[in-house]
Amino acid sequence: MSPSVAGTLCAFFLAVGVAAHALDELHGRPLRTGISRRALVTAAVICTVVPVAVGWWYGGLRLLPFIVVGAALVVAYNLELGGGRFHNGVVFAAGWGAFPVLTGYYAQDFRLAAPAFIAAGAAFLISVAQRELSTHVRELRRRTSTVEGRIVFEDGRIVPLDRSALLVHDEAALRALALGMVCLAAALVAWRL
Repeated sequence: MSPSVAGTLCAFFLAVGVAAHALDELHGRPLRTGISRRALVTAAVICTVVPVAVGWWYGGLRLLPFIVVGAALVVAYNLELGGGRFHNGVVFAAGWGAFPVLTGYYAQDFRLAAPAFIAAGAAFLISVAQRELSTHVRELRRRTSTVEGRIVFEDGRIVPLDRSALLVHDEAALRALALGMVCLAAALVAWRL
């Protein structure tokens, strides 16, 4: 694996995988972990600063716009800065879908071409689908006390509605999206090897 691919994967794992979730947990404890505030702040700072430093070391001024935008996205989205204006579906899809694709492509040889924008568009749309599904699942899991109802089919079948019935398909779709993205990312990394 080339150093630029490894560095890009590491940077996004730290920034999006660790820092973003630590900041999210600092802002209202949506994951309901027992991790201390100090540990979350430490993880968020280290896992934001390290990718910035590595990006600067590797690409300097050529990567500066990506470094600045990436760090700003992680902080603004997850801490809901600006009264929450950055915490929405468009910023999520752009920041967690399209932006990593463009950054990863650019970091390989410091240029962008049509395939990068096409792939970024796909990542944006996949991220929209993921956020729509996960928002519905989170609402049901975290904010719903009871679910009552039934589905009556034309053939007379009756299926009771409860939380599990409403979650089963969305959660299966989320798992498929997550695994599909891992497979796609692995294929793209393998293509670059």
